Amino acid sequence: MNSSTYSRNRERVIAVAADLFARNGYHGTGIAELGKAVGLGRGALYHYIESKEALLYYISKTQVDSMNAQAEQALRSGLPPEALLREMARRLLHNIATHQAEWAVFFRDYSALTGERRDKVIAARERYEGYWRQALDRGVEAEVLRPTPRLLVKGILGMLNYTYLWFEPDGELSSDELADEFMDALLDGIRSDPR
Repeated sequence: MNSSTYSRNRERVIAVAADLFARNGYHGTGIAELGKAVGLGRGALYHYIESKEALLYYISKTQVDSMNAQAEQALRSGLPPEALLREMARRLLHNIATHQAEWAVFFRDYSALTGERRDKVIAARERYEGYWRQALDRGVEAEVLRPTPRLLVKGILGMLNYTYLWFEPDGELSSDELADEFMDALLDGIRSDPR
């Protein structure tokens, strides 16, 4: 089997696992069920995955790593503070809209990870929160936002993150439009000089 076939098959296993975990929960999905869904026996399945927990780790860490890379890029972009916050919100909601199953798995089941895997996912999540804090702090330094409690980042991310439960990508608003609505409401509340 060449490497592109292996990669394609592995990605298919991961995608099916994400859908099953999102629908049935990590603990409610067995390896036999996953193997049946992808048409592979247990032995063949383990050719593509190390373990069920490794799948959960990969699904969870991939999305948080993607958002960290996007936040780093946005922070380097030179955007003014309000535009930076808006861009970060748009990127997050776009990612959630295009990876709803993976985010459902992350939010509901990452706590099932153990040891180093759990530590790495938590560290990556905390790094992402830190990027949002940096963006807010830039607004305060530029005197366009007033100082806010440290916990506001968790509130902002809670507002954005939990769209995985109800957002419909083909619905009334696009992910960018929804991000803008959320940021309008937020920024109207924390501008140093309300408009």
